[in-house]
Amino acid sequence: METEIKNKARILIVDDEPINIMIAERILQKNGYETISVNHGNDALEILQTKPVDLILLDIMMPDINGFEVCGKLMQNEKTKDIPVIFLTAVTDKESIIKGFEVGGKDYLTKPFNTTELVARVKTHVDLKLARDSQEKLIKELKSALDEIDTLSGLLPICSHCKKIRDDSGYWQGVEQYIAARSDAQFSHGICPDCMREYYPKVAAKVLGKMEKEE
Repeated sequence: METEIKNKARILIVDDEPINIMIAERILQKNGYETISVNHGNDALEILQTKPVDLILLDIMMPDINGFEVCGKLMQNEKTKDIPVIFLTAVTDKESIIKGFEVGGKDYLTKPFNTTELVARVKTHVDLKLARDSQEKLIKELKSALDEIDTLSGLLPICSHCKKIRDDSGYWQGVEQYIAARSDAQFSHGICPDCMREYYPKVAAKVLGKMEKEE
């Protein structure tokens, strides 16, 4: 079952008990999250190949493949290794909790879970995930900007006649277009003294003459 809420974090709920899914979905949707739910671990692994999520609520005890195994597979997959996993469990023995962290889980909730605790833990890990995603995006943008700087600091092929510049893809662009695509610079058009004298000699005589007197 999938419920879409625009521009909200998406949570995958994996539990073989429909009542647990229904309760978790109701709580999360009420708090503005988009939810996807499946009843089996293998279904979770399959759906994650096409639907990115921001957090997974994962039951430990399931019939086909248990939560520990699912989490282990997620951590080995480049596409899913950074998704935070919160285990849902009725088992509270120390060994199970430790194993959950060892296979890559970020947290755990005991069933039946408390509404306030569920919302608080989900929010904490979703916020951390989104902050990390934002940081990684910024790093990529900075790297791209540095690459552009490296390009500009090298040889710049420019046509001796029309003054167009050839970019890395082999396309020729006007100077303004080339710079605008690689910076936030804004252009204002004017005319230099030499061009004014050549193309507008009468105007140049008045304007430049006045400027020279003022100096």
